[in-house]
Amino acid sequence: MYAIVDIETTGGNPQNHRITEIAIYLFDGTNIIDEFVSLINPETYIPHYITQLTGITNEMVANAPRFCDIARKVVEITDGVFFVAHNAQFDYRFIQNEFKRLGYNYSRDTLCTVKLSRKNFPGYSSYSLGNLCQVIGIEINGRHRAAGDALATVALFKRLIEVNPEIEGKGLNTLDNLIQFAPKLNPERIMNIPESIGVYYFYNNQGDIIYIGKSINIRKRILDHLMRPTTKKASEMLAQISDVDYVLTGSELIALIAEADAIKTNLPKFNKRGRRKSSQVGLFSFTDQDGYVNIWVENISNTDEQPLSTFNSKEQAKEILYRIVEEYALCQKLCGLYSSSGSCFHHQIELCKGACIGEESPRSYNIRANAALQSLGLGSKSFLLIDEGRNLDEISFVKVINGKIEGYGYFNPEFIGQSLDLLYETIIPCGNHKEAVYAMRNYIAKSKTCRIIPIDLSVNSGY
Repeated sequence: MYAIVDIETTGGNPQNHRITEIAIYLFDGTNIIDEFVSLINPETYIPHYITQLTGITNEMVANAPRFCDIARKVVEITDGVFFVAHNAQFDYRFIQNEFKRLGYNYSRDTLCTVKLSRKNFPGYSSYSLGNLCQVIGIEINGRHRAAGDALATVALFKRLIEVNPEIEGKGLNTLDNLIQFAPKLNPERIMNIPESIGVYYFYNNQGDIIYIGKSINIRKRILDHLMRPTTKKASEMLAQISDVDYVLTGSELIALIAEADAIKTNLPKFNKRGRRKSSQVGLFSFTDQDGYVNIWVENISNTDEQPLSTFNSKEQAKEILYRIVEEYALCQKLCGLYSSSGSCFHHQIELCKGACIGEESPRSYNIRANAALQSLGLGSKSFLLIDEGRNLDEISFVKVINGKIEGYGYFNPEFIGQSLDLLYETIIPCGNHKEAVYAMRNYIAKSKTCRIIPIDLSVNSGY
């Protein structure tokens, strides 16, 4: 059974725009057996160019039901069937986001008639619904309206089944595949996992965690594991899985941090990183009596200092140290890479500016040294990184003190107000693992959703 869906919207971004019309036709492969069609009040303005495209005006939707009013019907008519649409991810993501605003995780197996058409009707210059229907002789009565486009998609899907009858059974062997490759796992444990950002855990019969992963769509990623073992090791892991669990994070960054922390803590059998012992070597820094920043490699067990970055071997740490010495023109002696009573070798070949013998001032040298330290991690700043939460009323945060990740958590801005003390009560502690540091540094550089709130360590609360 298939729910063939089409929507009209106020724009193309499901995060910022809303649905203005929906059409759903329940199709058994031969006939339409149920339908639901409705305008929707988007509770926001419909731009003029959208009205020109769809013909849907602000006046038309003013008295229409809101999405929350028709949400139950959408759930019921699509329950237990495949969600089918032309460019399915567009319609699916919009509907998922509408449900997310209501605090509900909407999850359905999807089929995309664009992808199916490319495979079964190869060679066309365009696979837009309008072009495809024109080429293969399907009439669209009401282009760019939900009902018209959805009915055309029904006709297209029926034509696809006629050309390739195997499509009709696509995805119906999901449970059989799970039983085949993961015989100890109850397939029903998978069916209700949401398509959301989070961390997932595989367990064996003894209750041991044997694999930890993360994804922006944990349900899809888990199914990829369970249904497509591509190596002998993957098949061995599936044969041992008896249970699955997950934690939703809302934020991709927190998923990265939580995954790294869980792997370091549990050392799962089938995680490559998990089989390694905790990092034994660190890069450290201090300012000497002459005012120069020194950087050195040391076994973590030999000092109480917090490392700037951690490694599995001294060779690995020194490789990074050699790189930053060359990249930032640092002194080999001040980085513990050259021992002599005079200048370092790099000074002799004019790569070092003479900090080792006092020719370069500490102020000048430390600008480059501190830049090198910043490149290793998060510097020495203290701040909160604010990002998306697990629902629309929630915000996530990561707490960094003096460049070290201390933990993460979630809060509702309406309840927290201006008190950091209340915020910190929700914190989930975590280690300052290098994977998490690298992930956070890259996330800050690339993310368009996160923001930074500096923490003033001289005060106890307020921001």
